[in-house]
Amino acid sequence: MKNKFRVIFSVFFIIAGVNHFIMPWFYEPLIPEVFLLIQEINYFSGFLEILFGAGLFFQKTRYASAIGIIALLICFIPAHIYFIQMGSCVSEGLCVHPSIAWIRLLLIHPLLIYGAWKCRKN
Repeated sequence: MKNKFRVIFSVFFIIAGVNHFIMPWFYEPLIPEVFLLIQEINYFSGFLEILFGAGLFFQKTRYASAIGIIALLICFIPAHIYFIQMGSCVSEGLCVHPSIAWIRLLLIHPLLIYGAWKCRKN
């Protein structure tokens, strides 16, 4: 069961990372304007999601990749807060009910962090 979860979790992050390159227009408006180099941040975070997701497949890199995913998810918290502050809607982009944005921040995000933590062991 652990291996199946780790494979699903790995593939999830690899796909999410690839999406940063395929659909940058979706992710870039979610990055707070206070940050410089928004396009670069988007591509770098996508690269890291792919790298860490793939790293979960290998015993030698599993722990570091899991910790990397946790760090990345923590770095994403300002984007979640920014999205809520924008009214949970990006013009010509993602729009959800505010309760969904809060659930994403307060429930789904911690569950992803927990999932990464569980994947760290061999």
